[in-house]
Amino acid sequence: MQERKIEFQQSRFQSENNSFRCELISFNEVLKLSKILARKIKASGYIPDLIVAVGRGGYVPGRLVSDFLLFSDLTSMKIEHYTRAADTLEETRIKFPIPENISGKKILIIDDVTDTGETLKLAADYVLSLNTTDVRTAVLQHKTCSAFTPDFYAQKILKWRWIIYPWARYEDLAGFAEKILQNRPLDLPQIIAEFKHRYELDLKEFELLEILGDLTERGELESIEQNQRKLWSIKQ
Repeated sequence: MQERKIEFQQSRFQSENNSFRCELISFNEVLKLSKILARKIKASGYIPDLIVAVGRGGYVPGRLVSDFLLFSDLTSMKIEHYTRAADTLEETRIKFPIPENISGKKILIIDDVTDTGETLKLAADYVLSLNTTDVRTAVLQHKTCSAFTPDFYAQKILKWRWIIYPWARYEDLAGFAEKILQNRPLDLPQIIAEFKHRYELDLKEFELLEILGDLTERGELESIEQNQRKLWSIKQ
């Protein structure tokens, strides 16, 4: 129990710092993990009446797992906990509740990952409060630092890192770019080097240029020409 508490505190410390390891997950890996998760659920003998995907991270896993289970009754709810680039809200909250009457039903809740575990715990507590008969939880990847352990997971993550899924790649990288530019203007090679140094991410110029362009268009960044170099900075 003490070790688990220490791991949880470390995960929060790492995510609140400006430098921590990140891992990019491909769609192929998501497909593989979803199939493993579906097989584990099937092998357990558990058959839900309804699958609930937790938005936004659980939308794709929920659809894939329901497909591998040949199960068609899928709905969703949206919980807000993380914003961009590993930043968290002060309070985890349900933004869009389940739109169906699920009283008396067996529910399988699916999300992408347990990090702190707050999102999945809130989802499970909420679903239980709706007079359901049984609630199980499932994720693609379960971090051992999580305070909540799901009933099913495809992979256990022992060493904490921030996982970037395909459906959050653009948003997370945009958030990290803003963090990198928080204190001083930088040119493209410097920004790429900072991504490598802070987050262990190797990014291509074309992808980063597109992100910087969108952030500039949104009024969050500004660019200037200085000594024949194009620099980006946070717009004041």
